Amino acid sequence: MNITVRKASEADIDIIAQALLESSRGGKKIGLFDLVFNTSDNEALFTHLKHLALTSTKSYCHFSNFFVAVGNSTTLGTICGYEPRIATHEIFSKALEEIGFDETYHERIAAYLLCEGDVDNKTFVLDFMLVKPEFKSIDVYKELIGKSMLTARLKGYRKVQTAIEIGSAENELIYKKLGFDVIDEKRSEYYKEQFDRSGIMRLQMIL
Repeated sequence: MNITVRKASEADIDIIAQALLESSRGGKKIGLFDLVFNTSDNEALFTHLKHLALTSTKSYCHFSNFFVAVGNSTTLGTICGYEPRIATHEIFSKALEEIGFDETYHERIAAYLLCEGDVDNKTFVLDFMLVKPEFKSIDVYKELIGKSMLTARLKGYRKVQTAIEIGSAENELIYKKLGFDVIDEKRSEYYKEQFDRSGIMRLQMIL
C-alpha cells in the first residue's frame, strides 16, 4: 500500500476526536479526558473532543497539530505533533473555557499531573497517536512519526519526545523500533489507584 501523510483539516475531526479519546484511555476504563470533562459517556466525550479540536484557541488538541496517514483513499491513522512552548497548559485551559468548561478539572487530574514529565521549550512533542486496527503495521506508524519529525526539524527542533503510560507495551515497542529511547519514568500509587497503571514514561529521539 502506498501511504501518504498530510496535515489534518477540519474534515478529519472524527478520527482526531477518536484519537484523543482512545489514546488517552489506552485500553483502560477511564482516561484523562473522562476526568477533564467529568463523564465517561462516549457520545458526550466524542462531541466535547470535536469541539475542543475546533476552538479558535489552538491548544495541543487543535486539529491543526495533527497529521493524517492515508492509503488507497482511506484514512489509516493520525498523530499529533506540537510545540509545548506555544501550546501550553494555559492555552489548553483557555480552549476548554471556549467550549464551556472551567479550570476545576485540575483537581480531577491531580494523579496525572503528579506523573507528567517536564518538557523544555527546545523539545517537540508527539501525542495522541492512533492507527485503525485493520491497518496497524510498522509502516503506517513509521510514516506518521517520520512526517512529524520532519516538521520538528523544519521548525528548528533537535529533540522529539513522547509520553506513554508504563505498561503500554505496544506503543513502547513501536517508538523504540523507530529510534526512541526511554529517558525517565514517574510512578505514583495515586496514579495506579486512579488509572490502574504505574505511571508515565517519556521517550526521546535526538534529531
